[in-house]
Amino acid sequence: MAHMKRIVAPGSWGIGRKVSKYVSVTSPGPHNAGAIPVAVWMRDQMGLARNMKEIKQILHDRQVVVNGKVCTDPHIGLGVFDIISFPRLEKHYVMLLDKSGRFATSEIDAVAAKVRLSKIRNKTTLPGGKVQLNLLFGANLVADDSYHPKDSIILTLGVDGDARFSIKEHFPYAVGNVAMVVGGQHSGRVARIREVIPVPGSVPNRVSLEDLSTGAVFETIEPYIFMVGKDEPSLGIWGITV
Repeated sequence: MAHMKRIVAPGSWGIGRKVSKYVSVTSPGPHNAGAIPVAVWMRDQMGLARNMKEIKQILHDRQVVVNGKVCTDPHIGLGVFDIISFPRLEKHYVMLLDKSGRFATSEIDAVAAKVRLSKIRNKTTLPGGKVQLNLLFGANLVADDSYHPKDSIILTLGVDGDARFSIKEHFPYAVGNVAMVVGGQHSGRVARIREVIPVPGSVPNRVSLEDLSTGAVFETIEPYIFMVGKDEPSLGIWGITV
């Protein structure tokens, strides 16, 4: 199925419900089904095309680059901290979440578009004892054993001759470090981790945080935590202010 009714589209897409009856669905790929398809993002959020025919032509002409790779599938999903570039237009964007949990797009410069923030989903041991980091946006790379699941890293995207997936910075998942909440009622808030509260059974652990801008203390669940810095948030690379 390449489309669904707009009325049941995820609220995070932030699209009009009565513009037309159907909308594109997200194909299997680097994100879950809640990710916004490239086609929907280009047409409904950015106004870069009027219909699917124009979107397919733009993609066919290899004008869209997602996380350093040319994108030709209109159904590929975009998620938080994905980098989208239009080299011919010299335009670059980063995907974020607003305070209401909807996808928001921020324009960035060419230097910021060379790297992306990535969360480590898990890691596996390869033959020969090498460690492979499996990242939240579907990529993986070989690294040493100093990185752990739920940590974040800043990666180069192989743009302008840079090595692809070279680690520039590492933000451990630890009390005292800074995280962004990427789900639930606190989506979009940047806060310092105060405490990780273990929960027995299969229910996710809870995390207590202190909002950097207001000082308010709140809780969320562990899967919604995305590390963005150590003592201070490192989001300024993409022009993001707390």
